[in-house]
Amino acid sequence: MKKLRVGVLFGGRSGEHEISLLSAASVLKAIHPEKYEVVPIGITKQGRWVSSAYAEKLLRGEPVQEDHGRHLRAGDPQATSSAAVLARGEAVIVPPVPDSDSLVPFESTAHSADHQGINVDVIFPVLHGTFGEDGTIQGLLELADIPYVGAGVLGSAAGMDKDIMKRLFAAAGLPIVKHVTVLRSQWEKEPKKVVKAIEKKLTYPLFVKPANLGSSVGISKAHDRKELGPAIDVAAGYDRKIMIEQGVGGNKQKARELECSVLGNDEPQASTAGEVVPSAEFYDYTAKYLEEGSQLIIPAKIGKKQMKELQEMAIAAFQAVDCSGLARVDFLMDPKNGKIYLNEINTMPGFTSISMYPKLWAASGLQYSDLIDRLIGLAMERHGEKKRNRYTKQ
Repeated sequence: MKKLRVGVLFGGRSGEHEISLLSAASVLKAIHPEKYEVVPIGITKQGRWVSSAYAEKLLRGEPVQEDHGRHLRAGDPQATSSAAVLARGEAVIVPPVPDSDSLVPFESTAHSADHQGINVDVIFPVLHGTFGEDGTIQGLLELADIPYVGAGVLGSAAGMDKDIMKRLFAAAGLPIVKHVTVLRSQWEKEPKKVVKAIEKKLTYPLFVKPANLGSSVGISKAHDRKELGPAIDVAAGYDRKIMIEQGVGGNKQKARELECSVLGNDEPQASTAGEVVPSAEFYDYTAKYLEEGSQLIIPAKIGKKQMKELQEMAIAAFQAVDCSGLARVDFLMDPKNGKIYLNEINTMPGFTSISMYPKLWAASGLQYSDLIDRLIGLAMERHGEKKRNRYTKQ
């Protein structure tokens, strides 16, 4: 039986580049070699695409040298722009050699003898954050007609934008915390008016977040008005939309942070839930990746009724943003009354063997290598379903 050719796509321009490298290394180590032929494809922090030995250098954290500005060619891997993924009847990554940063006409690359492309049957993107799980790479792969693991363009984009995400959650009747969204331009023009509007609707402490970012980058906790302005300034450095949320539990008690993994397409399933006990005041980037002391408790120490409620809400959140493949859904529980709030959905969660998403599935009976198999199968299933669509009258 012919092996499926899997392109593992990693790296990227986001602030989660290093996390992506760790996820990719884990996937490459665990994927079944008897089932798959693996093609590592990396994207540098500068947005250049690399493959073969250059992709391996990227995984090891070694600098990828640009060879006098040349770009990725078949058999001579260097780099190319992200506009390079094309398809002509089959899943092929065709890297052009652009003269500038503009798009290269399809005809000039498709008939070039120099560009034979990298043939793949499916892409497994382990790109976290901006340009990886926000619908951009998914749109590129849709244009190329290449099956890929994870949510589509809409699910990825909605899951990345916390403002849009919460609007969809609210429309689905799911419980969310009180919040206010402001634009960077509003904040810069009328900061006093913005603060007044926030304080009219919300009470301290407040969590201030960039609307489009992951791994808790740019998030601050404001205990009072003195801390609110600087927190908004930090978030505004990362996105044009800033979300301010009312803290659950108040100043004296921290909310319990619970997470659940979801897997599937039209009939998703939820794993057992786990709890994160952060070493810091909340589970920020430092507590997640740079400091020891945070605890992952699997399964979470909650009652059967609460566990069922979390799992049902996780599936409902998954469906609310039209997700597919995989997602990790995060919750906040009020320590005073046990009320559960849906916090956010992550459509391409950390995917190392010790990350919460696969650990929750391992605790539910699905081991890491088998989880990779299942995700690839779901990608092929979803692509097959889309092939049933008609795009013309004929």
